[in-house]
Amino acid sequence: MIGEAARRSGVSARMLRHYESLGLVRPSGRTGSGYREYSGRDIQRVFHVESLRSLGLSLREIGRALDDPGCTPSALVDDLVSRTREHIAAQRALLARLRRIDAADPAGWDDVLQVVALLQALESKSPDTRQRAVLACVDRAAAPVAALVEAVLGETDPNVAGALRWALARSPDRGPELLAEALSAPAAAVRERAVRCLAELPGDAAAAQLRVALASPDTVVRGHAALALGARGAAEAVPTLVDMIVAGRNDTDAADALAVLASDTATADRIARGLVDHLARHGTDAPARGRLTQALADIPGARAQRALVALARDADRAVALTAAYLLRRRAARRC
Repeated sequence: MIGEAARRSGVSARMLRHYESLGLVRPSGRTGSGYREYSGRDIQRVFHVESLRSLGLSLREIGRALDDPGCTPSALVDDLVSRTREHIAAQRALLARLRRIDAADPAGWDDVLQVVALLQALESKSPDTRQRAVLACVDRAAAPVAALVEAVLGETDPNVAGALRWALARSPDRGPELLAEALSAPAAAVRERAVRCLAELPGDAAAAQLRVALASPDTVVRGHAALALGARGAAEAVPTLVDMIVAGRNDTDAADALAVLASDTATADRIARGLVDHLARHGTDAPARGRLTQALADIPGARAQRALVALARDADRAVALTAAYLLRRRAARRC
């Protein structure tokens, strides 16, 4: 009887009737009174159905798995793995979205809907849509900083990336903390986007993270951090800026940053010492000497002057001519 089958299988009588209506379970016989009679094999079939349900198979797929000889377990399991991964990804995306909304600390449902609209716009394939949404969100009291950080780290369109950096510069100060976490990301492009965004953020929190970035093993990260700190008057950027000039990486920008830092007398002497130390090293090729010579142009002080005098006698004619020209220009300034 169905009640006894329900007790033995742990499946409700209602569900057993449903399985029977779908043809998944068929009682082997009937009693003399016309009641369904489930054999041990029928109960085993119920267990099989329940087991396959626990794997996420639909009832239709269970019917195929049990009755269709052409239905192989590997194909069904592979499909289940794929579907489960998609489901997990969707749930993770939903969780991330909910966390972003929560982090924005919305005051009411209007705020929630505005954040949701922004998140949807940031997922648009249209750069114009993404850019407009970012520019509009700055006027709101609760911009989701975590969402903006995630977006800027993945943004490839330069205009949208610029808008995101601009928005983060005007948002609450949790941005530096989140961006700093991306400075050690596996992808070089993500690390660069993170440090470029940090470079445009105001305040001590961003400057502190840029100082940490000076020790990064990534030369691009170090370079952007040094340029940003140099523009802020941070003397600890000097060694990295000098290395950039030697290596020819953004050497013009690095020289400009050194010129700004050289307005302080003590820092100017430190810059000149760093440039001269590199010039004194064996193996510094002519192009590197030329860049170091040009970097000395706007560095005041006796140490820089002596270095230019020595460079005016350099074996490489281009280096010597550059140094001689810079000496004449320095002399004209003193007149």
